[in-house]
Amino acid sequence: MSKDILQMSAVELLEQYRNRTLSPVESASAMLDQIERLDTHTNGFCLVDRDTTLGFAREAEQRYQNGSTQGLLDGVPVAVKDVFLTPMWPTVRGSKTVDPASTMNKSAPATAALARHGYVPIGKTTTPELGWKGVTDNPINGPTNNPWNPEKTAGGSSGGSGVAVALGMAPLALGTDAGGSIRIPAAFCGVVGLKPSFGEVPHWPASPFGTLAHAGPMTWTVEDCALMMNVISEADHRDTNAVPRRHIDYLANLKNSIKGLKIAYSPNLGYVDVNPEVEAAVAEAAKVFEALGADVARVDPGFSDPLAAFGHLFYGGAANAMRDLGPKKRALMDPELVKVAEKAARLSMLDYMGAVNESMALRERMANFHQKYDLLLTPSLPLTAFQTGREVPEDWPSTRWPTWTPFTYPFNMTGQPGLSVPCGFDIQGLPISLQLVGARYNDALVLQAGYAYQQAAPLTDRRPPLFAS
Repeated sequence: MSKDILQMSAVELLEQYRNRTLSPVESASAMLDQIERLDTHTNGFCLVDRDTTLGFAREAEQRYQNGSTQGLLDGVPVAVKDVFLTPMWPTVRGSKTVDPASTMNKSAPATAALARHGYVPIGKTTTPELGWKGVTDNPINGPTNNPWNPEKTAGGSSGGSGVAVALGMAPLALGTDAGGSIRIPAAFCGVVGLKPSFGEVPHWPASPFGTLAHAGPMTWTVEDCALMMNVISEADHRDTNAVPRRHIDYLANLKNSIKGLKIAYSPNLGYVDVNPEVEAAVAEAAKVFEALGADVARVDPGFSDPLAAFGHLFYGGAANAMRDLGPKKRALMDPELVKVAEKAARLSMLDYMGAVNESMALRERMANFHQKYDLLLTPSLPLTAFQTGREVPEDWPSTRWPTWTPFTYPFNMTGQPGLSVPCGFDIQGLPISLQLVGARYNDALVLQAGYAYQQAAPLTDRRPPLFAS
């Protein structure tokens, strides 16, 4: 029964709870045992507190017994990336410079919404320091390893959340994404990850990465992703960048046909070198969308690589995050983070505003592009997971992580929704994923197309070998 529990989606758990065939205490216990059994291999969690988690689970169990269930996720375990404030646990963001006591008794909008809906927090997941890079390691916890092969990276910066979902340690997890940090680990770990439109999911405190930063769900199924969006997209006045609430039910039209949808399939955006196995897997996925009735055309969106502009914006955010830290605290930090922040601090105002101009031009181009095409289909990443403990693959021509994630960061600059869905495996058995990008605030359509694909070509029955070891 324990293994069955670990493979259930949140939707399936809720059905079992309502039927009284499973209790929240049983599911939380099974997942805590899974963490204890396997996380020595992956290091996905930086905090596990069995007593507190089981306390939440017992409260949920009592509500089911009393017939007074709470919200949409009552009793469902959720893994929380260690950048989201949780009142009962410290939030240190992988940094020795953060005073844990200063973060207590506070909730982020996402964790506050989850609490209103009866979630069971299963623990805090590992992040690189301040969430600054596309792999996960930090000076406190060390590296987070891939659930499919622990010698490989889980990706980042939400690497711990990707591990948690893939290994059945939680059906749902929270992530953040300022350059790919939900979609990168989703792709490397073989799970679903949505970077919502900017402002669709309230996020507080405000990110030092500004409008690049998005909060969103990481799940095993697209259906669970939509369910989680119904919760975490609820209003929170503290995020002054949040768009007005439209009260969308992301589940309502999820199962509708995608026949007639216009999808632009771009295997390389016109400038990316893509691993042949990745390219082949995403090409097969494009055929699945055609078989589902979508009108798929091979079209590039027509922009050049905005890497330099993204670097100014992103590393400027890192410098902003560290602006008040003196030499003693910087000496405690990831030295590569210190390097990029100090380099960015030397940018001129015109350098930074030039990057803002490029970002605005990219937004306009994609807004026009989506007048003709409903969705853009690309690989999530041009490669599969590489050796753990590294920022870039072996023998890579650059030293910085954005150079190997060219499909993700452009859409942080535009604020569009981007969904990563597993679509295959390479010869080593490592996951490959596709990315669906929609017009701003058309998150529901992105999820609808992702759901249709996952129903037609499901990989949800295939877990990492470590899962059952």
